[in-house]
Order: sequence, then C-alpha cells, then structure tokens
Amino acid sequence: MTEYATPSTDLETPAPDVVDPHRVDVTPAAAELLRSLIDRNGPLMFHQSGGCCDGSSPMCYPQGDFITGAVDVRLGDLDVNDPGAADAPPIPTIPVWMSESQFAYWKHTHLTIDVVKGRGSGFSLEAPYGVRFMIRSRLLTDAEVEHFERVGYSTGE
Repeated sequence: MTEYATPSTDLETPAPDVVDPHRVDVTPAAAELLRSLIDRNGPLMFHQSGGCCDGSSPMCYPQGDFITGAVDVRLGDLDVNDPGAADAPPIPTIPVWMSESQFAYWKHTHLTIDVVKGRGSGFSLEAPYGVRFMIRSRLLTDAEVEHFERVGYSTGE
C-alpha cells in the first residue's frame, strides 16, 4: 500500500474548462486506497455530514450500510479505476453524498477526496489502516456555478 503524504502532494485539482464539470474528484492516492478497500469490502459509498460525532470528514462505508434520504445530496460519483491497468475488470463508481444542510455551505466549491496519515473515525472503512480521508476544496469557476445552477442536484430516496 502507498505511503501517504501529510498533506498530500496531490492537493490541487485544477479548475477545468467546463465540458463535463463535476463537484467531486479523488486524488490518485485516495483512489488507490479505495481500490484496496473495494477488494476487501465490495462496492463503497461516501457520506459527508456536518454532524458533531463524525466531525466533517468524509465517511467511507460499504454501499448501502449508510441509508441516504431526502435530506442528502448526491454530489457525484468517483471513478477509481486504475488508468494503468487496462486489462483489469472495471470497478463500479463510488457515489458521494452530503447532508443537505452541509451542502448549503459547500455548494460553491469543488471537493476532492484525499487520504492522509492519521486517525480517522472508527466507522469509516480506512480507520484501521492508520489513515483518514479528508476533503480538499476550491471555489467553483463562474462557468461551473452556472452549469450546476442549470442542472441542479439529486437527493436520496
């Protein structure tokens, strides 16, 4: 497994030309860890809340172990397929959810899920490995804001 930097050297996600904008990305180091977690746990999901008990760290769960509802916003899906492993079977994308109240504060940002050394939450799948997922953010460009205002967002069922 990768030795994780503190903080990640994969910090910056450049603002794209708006062709296919999305709200959430993953660093290569986090994608590698997620592939390993998928091998052990099957399909995964993230939920980012603003609660006191789990802080505001992204929590990684086996898909379906955290029930989303009408108060959760689906930010997007992470593609963690290894571009260097063309012969590997495709890995399903990982949905990323956020509580709607937290989304009200973060809706103007692009989020990148990263991984760093440190103690995470006991409920998130990476916690036993001495690392934790964290969110890095940048402001959306004007074009991205316009795009997301047009397409809106979906909530849990």
